[in-house]
Amino acid sequence: MTGRVAVFAPSPELTVTVEELDGAPDIHVHAGGQGVWQSRMIQSLGAEVVLCAALGGETGHVLRHLIGVELKARDVAARNGGYVHDRRDGSRDEAVRMPADALTRHELDDLYEMTLMESLNAGVAVLSGPAADDEPVPDSVYERLAKDLGGNGCQVVVDLSGGRLAAALEGGPAVVKVSHEELVSDGLAKSDSLPDLVEGVRELAKCGARAVVVSRAAEETLALVEEEFYLVESPDLSPVDTRGGGDSMTAGLAAGLALGMSLKDALKLGAAAGAVNITRHGLGTGSGDVVRELAERVTLTPWKNE
Repeated sequence: MTGRVAVFAPSPELTVTVEELDGAPDIHVHAGGQGVWQSRMIQSLGAEVVLCAALGGETGHVLRHLIGVELKARDVAARNGGYVHDRRDGSRDEAVRMPADALTRHELDDLYEMTLMESLNAGVAVLSGPAADDEPVPDSVYERLAKDLGGNGCQVVVDLSGGRLAAALEGGPAVVKVSHEELVSDGLAKSDSLPDLVEGVRELAKCGARAVVVSRAAEETLALVEEEFYLVESPDLSPVDTRGGGDSMTAGLAAGLALGMSLKDALKLGAAAGAVNITRHGLGTGSGDVVRELAERVTLTPWKNE
């Protein structure tokens, strides 16, 4: 293994969060979006990471200086999106959000080629999505990447939903990570009951994935690993912000694979990374040392539908 992961993040976001410090506003400006958060955690866990993205407009110019991991960027005319969140009362209130612009045909071709090269060199790739309502790239890009990378020896990890997930499944990824809410909302499970989620996982696994992982908020994670079902129990920690826990879990899975771990050990690392992330205010953050320590305390219990 190369110990390296390529993360496809077509359009990172500029995030501005207003909190309160000693009775005064406290403003935080960061690069954000699923792929950025995943990349941060992958790097924290000791794997090398390269983020493949398109950057454009004023938001893109600022993002270039904030991403904080190795970056391969295609300069584009399309603007990156961004948002302003107000958390001064303890909740996350969205004051404004600017969606990302769609990439042109030539911009998309260049981003695809760059991602293909970096992912094949890395050996492990994470396909992440833009913000839910943004459409900087067509869904078909995910099918093409999953198929072209997997067919050439790259282990593809997908963390997507909706049309993007459906497209990626057609490409045959190695690992699929979803939340139980996404499984239900996408019509892949009738309800969030464990038996129904299991049936949904079986449906997802038809794409040929070696592992399908379903995060279930405060409940144990459900995982199908090489045709065996497990309930994954993480250490019980006090949450500060549950947002981003699933992305950190995906990052741990990808980092574990890149570092040569078995799927089960990579799953434990991912579960620990997700548990650590929810104890922090920053998304995709956490010390690799504490994640590895907690991974030793993650349990995998075989599950059978009696």
